[in-house]
Amino acid sequence: MAEIAGGPTEPRLPRITIQFCTQCKWMLRAAYYAQELLSTFSTSLGEVALQPATGGVFVVEIATLASASGEASTVVAADNDQPRQRRPAPAATVLWDRKVDGGFPETKELKRRVRDVIQPGRDLGHVDRDDGRGKGKGKRERRLRRKRETAKGRQERRREGKEEKYVMLGEGRSVTIANESERMEVGRNGDGRHERCGFDVEPTSIP
Repeated sequence: MAEIAGGPTEPRLPRITIQFCTQCKWMLRAAYYAQELLSTFSTSLGEVALQPATGGVFVVEIATLASASGEASTVVAADNDQPRQRRPAPAATVLWDRKVDGGFPETKELKRRVRDVIQPGRDLGHVDRDDGRGKGKGKRERRLRRKRETAKGRQERRREGKEEKYVMLGEGRSVTIANESERMEVGRNGDGRHERCGFDVEPTSIP
């Protein structure tokens, strides 16, 4: 019977390894992250591997070619003493460690960390837009912009003397003065209900 001989095959890079605790039943969680990364990066990844472990670990790391040693090393083959080239040993980078980073990563955050290693210039679309640190700050920036616009509008109305102000008239009643040219607007009774009122109120200066 012929014997098949072959040396150890080098892993396809970049290679992502998701190490998970089997005692904690985190296999499905690890498989979900692997599926999401493969769906986003496809053939840009050489391999995504699940590595069972114990002790409550959940570590995601990526192996790439060592950037420090760009030149391939030369070794001597054992069969015919012919020199051949071998690429540098891969360098591993930890993307997420549950015990260090706390808990499990959001899928979008994990994708951003993978992107920063293998494709720094790639735009991940909505993944980047939802990132408060990225160039598309999304909802957070829109909220801050609305707050700034609202505060600016108040300052302008105050300068123009159009800031609304409540004037207490006693017995739980008040009148809203829209600006100095209007004498009365809406009265509020003691029960908190708003009603039209006909009080003759002198114009109130707005500070």
